[in-house]
Amino acid sequence: TTNPTTNTELIGQRIQPNAPVEAGPATKLPHYFVLAVLVVALPFVYLPQLQMRLVPGVPPSTTTDQIYVADLDFWRRTERETQVAANAYFDLAHDLNNVPLDVGQWHGVDVEENNQEVMILLEPEQYIQRLYQRESGEYIWLSMIGGRSSQPFHAPDICYDADGWQYNLGSYPIALDEEHSLFGLWLEANKTTENGETLEHVVFYFYLFPNETRKLSDGIVLFKLTSGRHGTVEETLALHADFIRNLFFSAPTLPTQPS
Repeated sequence: TTNPTTNTELIGQRIQPNAPVEAGPATKLPHYFVLAVLVVALPFVYLPQLQMRLVPGVPPSTTTDQIYVADLDFWRRTERETQVAANAYFDLAHDLNNVPLDVGQWHGVDVEENNQEVMILLEPEQYIQRLYQRESGEYIWLSMIGGRSSQPFHAPDICYDADGWQYNLGSYPIALDEEHSLFGLWLEANKTTENGETLEHVVFYFYLFPNETRKLSDGIVLFKLTSGRHGTVEETLALHADFIRNLFFSAPTLPTQPS
């Protein structure tokens, strides 16, 4: 930002007339008046910027949140469709790699997808896979898949079913405040390997659209969390909810446009 003192000096240089060096008091009086006006006006110019930096408690959501439409499905609207605000970009006009690696108490690392068959099959425009973990030991995988056609998207239960997993599924609301919730689909899956090991996954996912028209050409982003089971399914979903609330919030109520 421009230093106010430097700015004042520059403005003073521009407005000063070519007065004689020997100018008397009557000639100097307008100069003092102009400088007084500048001194009074400068706080009004710079005070809002200083308040943004110095006054605590001003949430970034007042200016930087992005508004998205979230729903349980990508090819049809459901009764669970809702608007949400996000503190990062979750659309194909931006790089999904810029979604923060630090999410509340969760710290993430990027994990490259080594299964090229997945990339060939889905042909996503963007594909992000990360592993987040808390100091207390719990972990969550975040997958974000973006595309402008239906090809990259399918319900996760299809893959689990094809791979021999047993599963239960349903919808689950994540309360964003006292009145608004973000709905997603959850899946609890388990499988016994040939070695007798029991695998358990809990998945929670939803779809994000950049606007209410939900055109494929505008892009869709699948937001999916996968983890092991930490306690009960409800306790595990509460863990997922903690992660999500650090990224998504209730959207501000927009005024109705006059007809």
